[in-house]
Amino acid sequence: MRNPLARFRDDDPDCACDPRFEDDRLLLDAAACPGAGDLATEPACRGTAISALADREAESVVTRTDRIERAYEGASAALLVAAGRFAERVAFYDSTLADRAETDPLAAARAALGRAGPVGDIVAETGLAECARRVEGDADALRPFAGPPVAKARVAADPPPDATLAETRDLATGATVRIYADERALRTYHLEPVEHDFDAAALDALADAYGLLADGEVSEETAAGERAPGRAVREVADPEAPVEALAAALRKHTRGYGVLADFFADPRVSDVFATAPVGRNPLRVAVDGERMRTNVRLTEEGARALASRFRRESGRAFSRAAPTLDATAEIGAGASDPNAPDPGAVRVAGVTDPVSDGPGFAFRARDATPWTLPALVANDTLPADAAALLSLATERAAAGLVAGPRGAGKTTLLGALCWELPAATRTVVIEDTPELPVSALQRGGRDVQPLRTTTDDGPGLAPADALRTALRLGEGALVVGEVRGEEAAVLYEAMRVGANGDAVLGTIHGDGGAGVRERVVSDLAVPASSFATTDLVVTLEAVSTPAGKRRRVKAVQEVRGDGGDRFEALFEIRTDELAPTGRIDRGNSALVAALAESGESYADVCDALADRESLLAECARRDRTEPEAVVSTYADRRAS
Repeated sequence: MRNPLARFRDDDPDCACDPRFEDDRLLLDAAACPGAGDLATEPACRGTAISALADREAESVVTRTDRIERAYEGASAALLVAAGRFAERVAFYDSTLADRAETDPLAAARAALGRAGPVGDIVAETGLAECARRVEGDADALRPFAGPPVAKARVAADPPPDATLAETRDLATGATVRIYADERALRTYHLEPVEHDFDAAALDALADAYGLLADGEVSEETAAGERAPGRAVREVADPEAPVEALAAALRKHTRGYGVLADFFADPRVSDVFATAPVGRNPLRVAVDGERMRTNVRLTEEGARALASRFRRESGRAFSRAAPTLDATAEIGAGASDPNAPDPGAVRVAGVTDPVSDGPGFAFRARDATPWTLPALVANDTLPADAAALLSLATERAAAGLVAGPRGAGKTTLLGALCWELPAATRTVVIEDTPELPVSALQRGGRDVQPLRTTTDDGPGLAPADALRTALRLGEGALVVGEVRGEEAAVLYEAMRVGANGDAVLGTIHGDGGAGVRERVVSDLAVPASSFATTDLVVTLEAVSTPAGKRRRVKAVQEVRGDGGDRFEALFEIRTDELAPTGRIDRGNSALVAALAESGESYADVCDALADRESLLAECARRDRTEPEAVVSTYADRRAS
């Protein structure tokens, strides 16, 4: 029997890879190898790997140097394993063909397919024939996921076979994105991080600089204010090296969130999904609402490092005892251009053992610029007349719930409504995961007190305790990030007895007024008489269009009846657009009547709605939709 691990190819000056098995992986230390362990281009290195797989299988083959790691998985690993089995078995019948299989497995497979007898049987039985049928050449067959050791992700450099390039663009991080179309599969979001364009000298400098940081040989900040990654790079890089790009890459992977910074530097990316086990599943992204596969995989080590970091920074448990996580992270752009826009906070949902095969994550971007009602009018989430009703209801202390499925835009609309509260109103915002634009509201001169809730052993108050605390923090508006548990009873009791003199707003999962009432009364055990204090329910939905997902308001309903069991639509979808039902114009809206202030008639409120509609439409038309512009416009309106 051939002895694969003893075959270190001492007689082959083209390969000095040192193979060893680690669990279900074959690892090739290629640090001293002139071929650098590149199995796609170096036949000698390929031979070392295939020889090592002669009598032992592996799910992946990984080659490592100080500057680059390549992981051959899936179909690539299957080809190498099949070639190893074939070479071992066919050597008894044809040693020349066995040797050929180690350096050129596809050519050996084609030669064996034309043979009768044992050789033809062996090429079929070992699976090498099937592997050969699936590919057209070694470059296609052996497509590694690669990356420098400092990175906790690996990237396939080659585009998907048989795909058509549809779009190319550059990101602020220096990365390049290419979108490939394939009629047989999802489109591919092909990411090329800037470090994957570094030459050998630059990769050596990156590795050396990382070593300085890891060994603590570089202080965190110099007297001149230069950060440690930049200083480390300058200590090891040649003068002609791309120092700034190297420093940005090192900073991204040691102080930032690595490849996630590249994805979220693209303003069109809203979501990134890492499906467990992450080492086997490429990341997927949502781009303008369209799901795409990518050429990037997190490493298992990288996923564990992310889990540890999220646990540390959020202060929340994330372990076998508490295998779910809901947190936020400041991903940062990781841009080489210091003036590049920061993508801001990203919401992180995570799972891990034992409910998942290791860590898995869903990352969702939060808009860097908070949304306003005029902005939502401008992007057709709702028309100006419906926005005017929500604006006036919020300003005049209505109690409303924003409903819809996940991803419909509930939090976005709730955040926009916060800007409609009177500037003098004190607002308490209750959230378990910060998503509402509290900081922006505070910068805009609003008195906003955030309260953080928790349902586990992390920092924060239990939701019901947070609400009781909010009610003791002074009169004002109350905004609840999501109504979903025991806090619902406290919230509705406060509304019923009038403990808050201003608006009460929140989001809730549900479809329409009846669905929301069922959830609140039946699932959350809120008395029907308490639910009846709700003034209106706004329902959103996400619909598919040729341009991608579109989020829109589906209905605006007022709540009627002593038990809150009747819902009258004031706006609803008609001919694919949100339109008034005529109830307000006919004088039949209880909500509009309730919005009348002292001395006002129903007609006066309708006039106020018309004025507000004109204001919102004008802001949208003139593109005065950012918070500062909206606040200024509102102030000018009041002054006049």
